[in-house]
Amino acid sequence: MKGPPDPGRWNLYVVSDRRLSGGRSHLEVARLAFEGGAEVFQIRDKEMSPGEIYKESLSIVSLSKKLGRLTIVNDRIDIAVAVKAAGAHVGWDDFDYLAAREVLPRDYLLGCSVGNLEELEAAVSAGADYLGVGPVFEARGTKPDAGEPVGLTFIEEVRKRTDLPIVAIGGITAENAPSVIRAGADCVAVVSAVVASPDIAKAARKIREAVLQAKGKMPKH
Repeated sequence: MKGPPDPGRWNLYVVSDRRLSGGRSHLEVARLAFEGGAEVFQIRDKEMSPGEIYKESLSIVSLSKKLGRLTIVNDRIDIAVAVKAAGAHVGWDDFDYLAAREVLPRDYLLGCSVGNLEELEAAVSAGADYLGVGPVFEARGTKPDAGEPVGLTFIEEVRKRTDLPIVAIGGITAENAPSVIRAGADCVAVVSAVVASPDIAKAARKIREAVLQAKGKMPKH
């Protein structure tokens, strides 16, 4: 059986939020994010019914597979499996990490949110495939439950303690993305900087280019 993709090779991971998307659907945001170079799109919606999330996720998975990209479903492991997404992402207050790993088939990616050392230890012990570390910068303007920023020093601390891929999230923009990569993150996850932009594809492209430049993988302009 083919194993799951390698999150250590990701650069840009876009997380959806209908409240910020200016009336655009999750599918439309995903299409534009992929156009801008995002390797991964996470569908996250706390207000949709399970049936609605299933239908929307099914369409996004179909699109991502055609493009050779990946879809991750937030929280709903059952839906992630039902639509054959690349995996699921769970938060500390949403699902026990070890239980999530036991429920999710091994060939599906499991991402776990990490905002302190206790959560880091739980995610590593559970067998997470990647860590969603943050919020790195202030993000409560768009996500009220984001909590206090953990800062770049926490990214550095996580990097010292584990080799698991780090997907940093929280207040990340094209301007500060390089500092996040230099601190030890493998990839940046963004919400408002892309989803709320009038030109989603352009915003995604700009952040991805900043990440690649920080990794030394493209020439500086």
